[in-house]
Amino acid sequence: MTRTVLNSVLLIDDDAISNFLNTRLLKEMQVTRNIKVTLNGEEALQFLQQEKAANHPFPELILLDINMPVMNGFEFLEAFREVADENNHSVIIILTTSTNTRDFEQLQRYAEVEIYLSKPLTEENLQYILYKHFPED
Repeated sequence: MTRTVLNSVLLIDDDAISNFLNTRLLKEMQVTRNIKVTLNGEEALQFLQQEKAANHPFPELILLDINMPVMNGFEFLEAFREVADENNHSVIIILTTSTNTRDFEQLQRYAEVEIYLSKPLTEENLQYILYKHFPED
């Protein structure tokens, strides 16, 4: 069996340290060919709209923070529903430092969200995501 290599991963987080650590982990584990980093939901949404307009597939995996300026994770999820379709969808994983119960209750409303994890992303969590959502060839 060979390990699945994703075509692309989208990181949506305003925290530079989280983006650095997540990018480093993705590269070290050789999980993807392309990593796109955006700093808020609006930036990510613009990127996805451009990809869709160019007939490019959406990133297979989106790692999304909840608390961000401009457009937070919940607002992004609402907007994502408008641009996603049967040809353009992604596995969405929430990475957060939030311990607010209301945030987790609100996340239950989004079928698009596969799981939510505490930051930082770990090798074990990334392996679990790959195993569960991207089976080996």
